Amino acid sequence: LKKILRRSAEGTNPCVFLFTDTQIKQESFLEDINNLLNAGEVPNLFPLDERTEICEKMRQLDKSREKSKQTDGTPVALFNYFIQRVRDQLHIVLAMSPIGDAFRLRLRKFPSLVNCCTIDWFQSWPDDALEVVAQRFLEDVEMSEKERNGCVELCKVFHQSTRELSEQFLAVLQRHNYVTPTSYLELINTYKTLLAKKRSEVVKQKKRYEVGLEKLASAANQVSQMQVTLRDLQPQLKVASKEVDEMMIVIERESKDVAEQEKIVKADEAVANEQAAVAKGIKDECDADLAHALPILESALTALNTLTQNDITVVKSMKAPPGGVRLVMEAVCILKGLKPDRVPDPSGSGKKIEDFWGPSKRLLGEMNFLKSLHAYDKDNIAPAIIKKIRDTYVPDPNFDPDKIKMASTAAEGLCKWVLAMEKYDRVAKVVAPKREKLKGAQADLAIAMKSLTAKQASLKEVQDKLQRLREKFEANTRKKQELEEKVDDCSKKLERAEKLIGGLGGEKDRWSKVAAELGIVYNHLTGDVLVSAGVVAYLGAFTTAFRQQQCKAWLGDCKRIGIPCSNEFSLSNTLGEAVKIRSWNIAGLPTDSFSIDNGICIDNARRWPLMIDPQGQANKWVKNMEKKKNLHVIKLTDGDFARTLENCIQFGTPVLLENIAEELDPILEPLLLKQTFKQGGSMCIRLGDSTIEYSKEFRFYMTTKLRNPHYLPETAVKVTLVNFMITPEGLQDQLLGIVVAKEKPELEEEKVALILQSAENKKQLKEIEDKILEVLSSSEGNILEDSTAIEVLSSSKVLSTEIGQKQEIAEATEKKIDATRLGYKPIAIHSSVLFFSIADLANIEPMYQYSLPWFVNLFTNSIDSSEKSDDLDQRLQNLQDHFTYSLYCNVCRSLFEKDKLLFSLLLCVNVLKGRGEIKEDEWRFLLTGGIGLDNPHANPYSQWLP
Repeated sequence: LKKILRRSAEGTNPCVFLFTDTQIKQESFLEDINNLLNAGEVPNLFPLDERTEICEKMRQLDKSREKSKQTDGTPVALFNYFIQRVRDQLHIVLAMSPIGDAFRLRLRKFPSLVNCCTIDWFQSWPDDALEVVAQRFLEDVEMSEKERNGCVELCKVFHQSTRELSEQFLAVLQRHNYVTPTSYLELINTYKTLLAKKRSEVVKQKKRYEVGLEKLASAANQVSQMQVTLRDLQPQLKVASKEVDEMMIVIERESKDVAEQEKIVKADEAVANEQAAVAKGIKDECDADLAHALPILESALTALNTLTQNDITVVKSMKAPPGGVRLVMEAVCILKGLKPDRVPDPSGSGKKIEDFWGPSKRLLGEMNFLKSLHAYDKDNIAPAIIKKIRDTYVPDPNFDPDKIKMASTAAEGLCKWVLAMEKYDRVAKVVAPKREKLKGAQADLAIAMKSLTAKQASLKEVQDKLQRLREKFEANTRKKQELEEKVDDCSKKLERAEKLIGGLGGEKDRWSKVAAELGIVYNHLTGDVLVSAGVVAYLGAFTTAFRQQQCKAWLGDCKRIGIPCSNEFSLSNTLGEAVKIRSWNIAGLPTDSFSIDNGICIDNARRWPLMIDPQGQANKWVKNMEKKKNLHVIKLTDGDFARTLENCIQFGTPVLLENIAEELDPILEPLLLKQTFKQGGSMCIRLGDSTIEYSKEFRFYMTTKLRNPHYLPETAVKVTLVNFMITPEGLQDQLLGIVVAKEKPELEEEKVALILQSAENKKQLKEIEDKILEVLSSSEGNILEDSTAIEVLSSSKVLSTEIGQKQEIAEATEKKIDATRLGYKPIAIHSSVLFFSIADLANIEPMYQYSLPWFVNLFTNSIDSSEKSDDLDQRLQNLQDHFTYSLYCNVCRSLFEKDKLLFSLLLCVNVLKGRGEIKEDEWRFLLTGGIGLDNPHANPYSQWLP
């Protein structure tokens, strides 16, 4: 209140304070609201320091106003200004339910709720509103327009008929149930959610069965084709095998001939290689000897390359050439084979001497002089010429390139050339014999190589022939392998087909029937799920008789309007799962249809369940069911229940809130309404002053032990009310188990073990069938080519057959046990009648309430205390008499004296009705009398019979 008052007065925007009656934890809250409505303030709400802060804030706001409107600045005036701003800017909205005495008493105590408020009374939605809302919500659901209009009409009918049923429920059993617009919205949303879910499930299941049938049909069709193929392939395989064997003999023979020729050729190759090695050795020696002369020759030729025609012309034009030049030219002329001229002796002796200068000049005058030197036949120099050069010029000390260089550069180069020719000739003389030897060796090698080439050609021809044979052999072998692979593949496919058809062929008829039934179920989902959604949204709080009556009426409405639906409605058939229901029964859920429907309502409801559980059946079931998930059990009276709840919401741990009364703590409202929001990428919820993460795994259950609780609409719309009061069938089953466990303990132990084994077997059978269908539907292409899938299917079917056989044995054993157990059925029926007789006493006086554990404890004591007998009928009679008397004595002890006779009458009549000795019509006539009938007979005992 402080926060909202200061916010509205100190701020600039108007504020709304919404206060509902569910938030009234103490009646003193309304006193503050009354003062706020009447005067705009709550007396003594703010302490002195806070009043000072408010006055300072108001002073600032006061100064910002016009001068004429400002206060005198005193604390009283400023606080009055604060109150005025609160009254101007705060809008109070109160939401209260008119049901019950609380609203009337509050109006009397706090008149401002009437005097200072504008009352807006919200009535039930009219028919057109119900239709418009349903039409709006169902417009996106996939169905024909006719079906949609029919569903809209049915939603309206469900809502109105449940309102009428609630009035009848109150009149007959004095039990309250409220039908609100929220219930109507819950019906529509539940219908949409369940319809989409069931359609998806049914389509998926139907498709899997159909795909499985297609795979089986495909395998069956392929069998005859594969048998023909296999028959055709066998002769081809025999021919191919024969060809391969014959060719193998030819190849072996040819391989021997080739091996012999290869041996001869290899020997010739060895000889040729030896000759080639000898020739190469001689050649290497020649090349090594020439390696000394060739560099000198190369340098001489290089020197010649440096000479130009001008250099030659200079030498040629010399009138009196130096001695060194003459000496070089003489050597060149001798090598070129030129003879000297005979000229007179310049010394005057009168004799003629040989002079090479004239020939030298003529030689130098030739155009191709230098080219002729390059092309000089150095390998065939005449011995006389080389002898003369070697004897006359080489030893001459003046025949030195370095000395001649001083006379002429051109002569230097020619000198080097002459010396190179001399040295090369000297080496060539050594190399020549070796060259002759090399020629001989090469000639022998050529002859050997020619012979070797011929033999190699012959060998290659044979090898090519052998290679062709081998290639043909490989081709035939491949053909044979391909045929073998085809035969093997065909054989394996046939084997897989036999496994598939042999293993799953027996399922064909059943799968075809199931697929056809699923098609019918899918067509009926529109109506069946609508009735189921009505049960979940509306009928949870009703007893079994009222629930069956309403379901029958709704089913008739569906047929009348033309909505597709089943002939007989069953909530367990529409929304139940057999495996899950068996696990619930094992966890302690009674096996009667009413209790199973309650479990289905809880499982499919969008709101958290609040179970009316005076006998503790639901409490026991939830504790066993959620035990593995670390269930936390809390009460509103626990000091730390809010902290426990916060932890469980965060970590996804289930919570059971038990022993609640007719009002819930306001802190639970965000949780009941599932007011989650995203914050920092994760789902969160605000619980009290704390914001905590919200786990999707979290589950919340609530139970009350009140026999006839009166939950107001504001509470009922936030939860799914489920009436878990025990039924005669459920109680009979429990009592039968107790008496058999006491009388025949080994029989009951075996029965319990068989129930567990049966549940596990059926669960495994369902899982295996799902696995088989999943493998068949997920297998792409030809199923017979998928060996892994066939093995999985085969092993799964073998396991399924084994489990099925075990299940048959277990069911046969269970039938024998049940036959023995049924012998004790009369005492269970009799005891059940007694329990519901004492349960009716609460209608006489609310104080007369007896718990089921007390009744069971009394029943157990009677089993132990009653007289034993080997004769079963006598034993049952003893137990019946003992327990009836024991119960009568214990109940009478708690009754007022005036009620004991009535209790005796009720007990006697109910026992007789249970035996069938009293007709219902006669009993009703006794209670009501001949209303509207004239009785012609006089009262013979008027003194005591009225």
